[in-house]
Amino acid sequence: MAEEFTITMDGVEFKAQPGKMLLEAAMEAGLYVPYLCYHPGMKPYAACRLCLVEVEGGRGFPASCTLPVADGMVVNSKSEGVEKLRKSVMEMLISEHPNGCLTCHRIDLCGPQDVCLRHVSVNDRCVTCPKNERCELKDTTRHLEMVLESPLGYKYRDLSVDTGDPFYDRDYNLCIVCGRCVRVCEEVRGDNAITFTERAGRALVGTSHGTSLLESGCEFCGACLDVCPVGALVERDHKWEKATEVKRTICPFCPVGCQVNLEINRKGKVIRAIPELSSPTNRGQACFKGKFGMDFLTKKTRLTKPLMRRDGSGALEEATWDEVLDHIASKLPPYKGDQFAILTSHDSTTEEHYLAQKFARSVMVTNNVDHSSDLRPQMTTGLMDVLGYDSCTNPIWQLEGAACILGINSNITEEHNVAALPIKKAVKQGAKLIVIDPREVELTRYAHLWLRPRPGTELMVLGGMLKVIFDEGLESGEWLEEQGISVDKLRASIETLDLNSISDQTGVSSEDIAAAARTYAGSGASAIYYALDNISQELHHDCGVAISDLALLTGNLGRPSTGIYPLRPGTNGQGAWDAGCSPRMLPGDRSVNKANDRHAMEDAWGALVPIETGLGLSGIIEAAIEGTLKAMYVVGDISKLAGGLSPYGEPTWTLEDIKSGVCKLDLLVVHDHYLTELGELAHVVLPRTGFAEKAGTFTNIERRVQLLNPAMHPPGESMSELWAVGEIGKRMGASGFDFETSAQVLDEIASLVPEYGGISHQRLEDEARPVFRPDPSNPLPTQVLYSSKEYRGLQWPCPSSDHEGTAELYSMGFPGGKPAMAEIEFRAVPPSLQDGSSLTYVPGRVLLQTQREASVQPGRQNQITREELAELNPEDAGVRGLKEGDPVEVRTSDRTFQARISLADGVPKGCISCTNLFGQLAIDTQASRDVDPMSKVPGLNIAEAVVTAEL
Repeated sequence: MAEEFTITMDGVEFKAQPGKMLLEAAMEAGLYVPYLCYHPGMKPYAACRLCLVEVEGGRGFPASCTLPVADGMVVNSKSEGVEKLRKSVMEMLISEHPNGCLTCHRIDLCGPQDVCLRHVSVNDRCVTCPKNERCELKDTTRHLEMVLESPLGYKYRDLSVDTGDPFYDRDYNLCIVCGRCVRVCEEVRGDNAITFTERAGRALVGTSHGTSLLESGCEFCGACLDVCPVGALVERDHKWEKATEVKRTICPFCPVGCQVNLEINRKGKVIRAIPELSSPTNRGQACFKGKFGMDFLTKKTRLTKPLMRRDGSGALEEATWDEVLDHIASKLPPYKGDQFAILTSHDSTTEEHYLAQKFARSVMVTNNVDHSSDLRPQMTTGLMDVLGYDSCTNPIWQLEGAACILGINSNITEEHNVAALPIKKAVKQGAKLIVIDPREVELTRYAHLWLRPRPGTELMVLGGMLKVIFDEGLESGEWLEEQGISVDKLRASIETLDLNSISDQTGVSSEDIAAAARTYAGSGASAIYYALDNISQELHHDCGVAISDLALLTGNLGRPSTGIYPLRPGTNGQGAWDAGCSPRMLPGDRSVNKANDRHAMEDAWGALVPIETGLGLSGIIEAAIEGTLKAMYVVGDISKLAGGLSPYGEPTWTLEDIKSGVCKLDLLVVHDHYLTELGELAHVVLPRTGFAEKAGTFTNIERRVQLLNPAMHPPGESMSELWAVGEIGKRMGASGFDFETSAQVLDEIASLVPEYGGISHQRLEDEARPVFRPDPSNPLPTQVLYSSKEYRGLQWPCPSSDHEGTAELYSMGFPGGKPAMAEIEFRAVPPSLQDGSSLTYVPGRVLLQTQREASVQPGRQNQITREELAELNPEDAGVRGLKEGDPVEVRTSDRTFQARISLADGVPKGCISCTNLFGQLAIDTQASRDVDPMSKVPGLNIAEAVVTAEL
């Protein structure tokens, strides 16, 4: 056990780890010292000076937030000298803040919604502050018994309130310049969108560039709001409302699995989302989706009762659950087999995924089952074939300790936002980031090397890196020998490759490919994250194999801060795969094509499992469009899939295609929160409980199984797909669907999936650890106040109830004995353009481009105004007779815009690249009238573009 120091503070003795600051150690011991600038997760700052203490044998009154603990230290935080000095400090802080809320003699008589009739012209009363009894300054003033004191004069700053930017308001009249917002933006988020400014000789806080957050590189994560102790930074929606209860849940917008606390008002409406400080997945951080998009569950248009067409073709009418369930159960039997399919949602729980596939296979006799986020079904099959598991190898926060990080075609800062934070921190600490991506994404700004290949040639780049590693002897020979891994087949694949030829094919210089290989192989601790955006599905499997081979060849597996991080879309895709919600896989990574695997399920279920691989997401939609599918149960909104699964050259559909397909079905059951365009065409519509209204588990990208507890009551008669599918199964006479709780379903999963053998709802709850903190009656930051328990979850493999879970896969070896390195056919699959004169449009999006002029048009909602630039390789420009600055029109399948040509050697030949600001996406998302705009944020998909010169 590590050495511990003994500290005595105010007569209370406690233990502390060496290296901790006194304030942090005291808080962990449950002792309170007043503070306003300190916040967990950030470096000590000592700006407010409220946390000063007196140390026996020491000099002066040091700030406890910057005072390292020492063994035998005796501290007094409440001596007469400390209290007097602390009150003097607070007097200065109060003089910089509207203090009517602190000095009003009626403070104990007024309610939070009361209007101060005696002082109607005063703008600094508690009833005009959006913090609404959540203010740390006010609470600290009360704690120091200074409520009615105002010895120093105060002059209202009279600054205009900034309300034009997306999502939140800024009122610097209320700012106490504690610096928390500046520091969290820089230290934790790595953005520097907010900084200290100066006005009339006084320090203030403002934007780092321009006057708007849209100009300063803000990612609208809301971290500054979460740490602000006063009402200077607040969410715009429900700004004045007060929460009556706070419940923890898991964000449904991506597979990182961030824990958040939902503030709920007296009407049961979500008014704010506060990321959980003790969560091992997000450490108190969120993204713009999780911070500002949670209220979709409480919109007025939620479905509350089942709907059905009683005569088969008439209007949808309200019905009872018994009526619709009996109707579905009576209609389904004729469609058993390949005429039926079921699609679960991206945010279905693992238990719901499991029961859906069990129903499809054991009742409807089909493997036509998938989840709606399975957009890249071959994305991890290469990992499975080579390494033994189809999943992430390490916890995401281990990335901050990596010496080299390789990213492949991933817009991680937007689509898996919090997972990008340890990467940015690693770079700040000196790690080398290598990005392979044709697009300019946010992390290309952090990259040590940006390899910008022609779209579709990424596998060739990986082949080039492997070639260099072999040719220069950079492989980890000793480790490979210890593991008994043969590289002969891979070496045979590589021998025919020529680096110069690869460079010509990809457009990436051989020097850059070699530098990337040397950096990755020689760092000592390298990690890979990938999403395979804009890569043909034909290449996905082999990309996964090549990525696995890179990690194996260099020994970057089974250790902290190494490994592979596949970034799936959706919320619970890993849970779906684990539970067998796949057309070709059964629970526990068993194959439908293997007799022994099928027999294992048949013995457990008492029903035969179909032999043939079923239709996946793409195949199901295609079959509906072609008319070969006759009945379908759909959970969630699949209309968002309109536009297709890949850029082009593979199945793509418009919304009209999907609608025309489902119109051909004899029976369409839609189970959703809202009546969508798809639901309007259904024969039966079922009201669905949301992620925060039900119990179950999500498995995030790092294999962490997390417990999902109900945070709020579902509206009306909404029910989960777990309950509905189980009821239909029972009404069709099937056995094995008599589950009363989702916990019982997870128990069945644990009995069939060895990796889940030691995981249960009860254990996930029982192993939640209490968070030690001062008494909540003391003034505390909101995030600290809400953090009472640490739910760490369990990372599989967790084969038994006494197993603690597995942080690093392969640290104890590989399933099946040793990895299976195989030959790879290194090849390119470029986009298939319909017009020979077209270019490949490569979009990009970043937070900030300081080298380009941009202005913000102020108004009720600020707008970004700047001239679009279309970057073109000089050779392509010459062929088309275009030169620097020429105006052009760029036309793709979904947008047309004007731009000026900018010649850039780095743009791959045959491509035209346009990079926008993230701020524009934030504007568009806030302006959206969709009930759930955060789930429909557009990605950066390449497309065919026609470029014409403007006269």
